[in-house]
Amino acid sequence: MPVLHVSVTSPLPPQEALQRLTDFSPTRAENWAGVDDNSFTVHGQGDGWAEITEGNKVGWERQRYTWDAAAGTVSAVTLNSNIWASGSGWNYTIMPDGTGSRVEVTAVRNGYGIKGKLVGALLSLVGKRMISSSTTAALAARS
Repeated sequence: MPVLHVSVTSPLPPQEALQRLTDFSPTRAENWAGVDDNSFTVHGQGDGWAEITEGNKVGWERQRYTWDAAAGTVSAVTLNSNIWASGSGWNYTIMPDGTGSRVEVTAVRNGYGIKGKLVGALLSLVGKRMISSSTTAALAARS
């Protein structure tokens, strides 16, 4: 079970970084390289939560996102997936860093089935770089 921790900086102030992490509009696939439009569904959302399915042709997961704007935290827990076991997920902690933000990311990836265990093993090797790169790109300033 890979548990990966990365820290990224963003030019976005904490509130904007939180908004980008919890934006479940059709622009989600534009911000997150691992999300395809065809693999993105919002099942429900409300104040401080959303249940969505997102992914791509390699893997998808239905997740329950919850967030606390005052604390600067976002969590996503896997409910169902073709490669990740229930209880896998993501935790983000957003802190001010100058005029931008520092975001601490923790990914817990429990592989489900052969494909999930293989992808999990690959993440142990290159996961930190992949997570850092995708999070940095998603939290970049847009012109």
